[in-house]
Formats: sequence, structure tokens, C-alpha cells
Amino acid sequence: MSRGLIIGLVIAALLIFWGIGVNNNLATKTQNVKAQWGDIQSAYQRRSDLIPNLVNTVKGVANFEKGTLTAVQEARSQATQMKISADDLTPENIAKYQAAQNTLGGAMGRLMAVSENYPQLKATQNFSELQAQIEGTENRINVERNKFNEVVRDYNGDLVRFPASFIAKMIGYNEKPYIEGDKGSDKAPTVDFGEAK
Repeated sequence: MSRGLIIGLVIAALLIFWGIGVNNNLATKTQNVKAQWGDIQSAYQRRSDLIPNLVNTVKGVANFEKGTLTAVQEARSQATQMKISADDLTPENIAKYQAAQNTLGGAMGRLMAVSENYPQLKATQNFSELQAQIEGTENRINVERNKFNEVVRDYNGDLVRFPASFIAKMIGYNEKPYIEGDKGSDKAPTVDFGEAK
């Protein structure tokens, strides 16, 4: 064998092993993104699982606004029907998923606000415990969303760095979308207490 042929085979072998390494790295990071998406769905499911108990607790209070309870139940139904596989993470699908979850979050916020008008409800231990669990779950959701964006940033960073980006595109890896904040959430709300009299 000629020296040029041996050098060419060694270079080809190195390129093949390098390509396999790039693929394995991206495959691992793809699994990290999928696992983190599962953690987000699990946190949202936890919130959804708490809602029936909360609604039943609130129903026990006489004259509680039925429309508020109905809105929460309908929003929960829509949110639990919205399922997105980790393989279908597109900006549009994530936006739809987030919209359904935000609708539920808004309905829950209205329920909690209305509950302030019912001291007998706020005094019940069951309601207080559920309220604390929901608050903790909301915090967990935020943590999981942030972790998701971290693993997506790690994956996307490897995907776009040259020369690995060349191999990634050939193999079929694509960038993953981030979970973004709600529109307008970047602006602080205006609070106006009016003029002092």
C-alpha cells in the first residue's frame, strides 16, 4: 500500500470516529431535552391533579361563584387534552401547549382571588393545604421550564458550533425551540393607587 493511501485511510477513519462522536453527543443531548420536557409535563400534571380536590373544597362553600368553578374545570379539561410529544417540539406546538396551560393558570388565579371574599373558605385546613401545594407546584413548573431552556441551550449550542454543525445537519439534527415568556410579561404592570385625598 502506498503511503498516500494509508494516510487517506487514517484520515477517513478519524473523520468517521469524529462523526460518530458528534452523533453520540447530540443523541445524548436530545435525550436530555426529551427528559426535561417530560419533567415539565409532570409538573403541569401535578397541578392538574390538585385542581379537582380544590374545586370540591370550594364547592362546599355556599354561594361560591359557579362561573369561576366552571371556568377552572373547563380550562383544566383543555390543558389536560393538550399533549405534545418531545419529538414534536416546534415553536408553534410549544406556544399552543403554553397557551392551554396559561388559560388554566389564569382561571386558577381568578379562583384564588375570588376565594379572598370567603373567609370561611380561607379558614378551612383543606383549602389552605391545597393552596400551599398549588403554590409549590407553580414554583416547580417555573423551575422545570428554566431547566428545559438550559438543556435546549446546551443542545443548540453544540448543534451550531462549527465543524460539528456540518455533521449535525447531514445527520438530520435540528435546533430545538425554547419556552418563552408570555407576551407582555417583559413589561412591569402599571400600578396606580390614585391621588391621596
